[in-house]
Amino acid sequence: MLNNVVLVGRLTTDPKVEELEDGKKVTTVVLAVNRNFKNSDGIYDTDFIRCVLWNSVASTTADYCKVGDVVGVKGRLQTSKYEDENKKTHYLTDVIAERVTFLTTNKQKITENSDDLDMSK
Repeated sequence: MLNNVVLVGRLTTDPKVEELEDGKKVTTVVLAVNRNFKNSDGIYDTDFIRCVLWNSVASTTADYCKVGDVVGVKGRLQTSKYEDENKKTHYLTDVIAERVTFLTTNKQKITENSDDLDMSK
């Protein structure tokens, strides 16, 4: 069985990392992903897809990306459900990111940190 997702879209907010009690880091971002066909009005619809990033993927994405940046996400789908106070069941589907590729980035921040990057190591 196979559960792979590949998305390319724009971040709708700045990624913010939260550290959990067990020391793990997590951030949830929403990607705006255009469909590859026009609707009946001649407009490309956009899907907004929640992606959960963990640990180093979360930290690096928060360090180098901001709202509007284009990123590629490779991961898997994960579903969950919960019951609200009215006993109604709600289902959630998230993409659990295994890899994030920065297609546009904050070039100024990378330039500022370039002295810290030693590519020969």
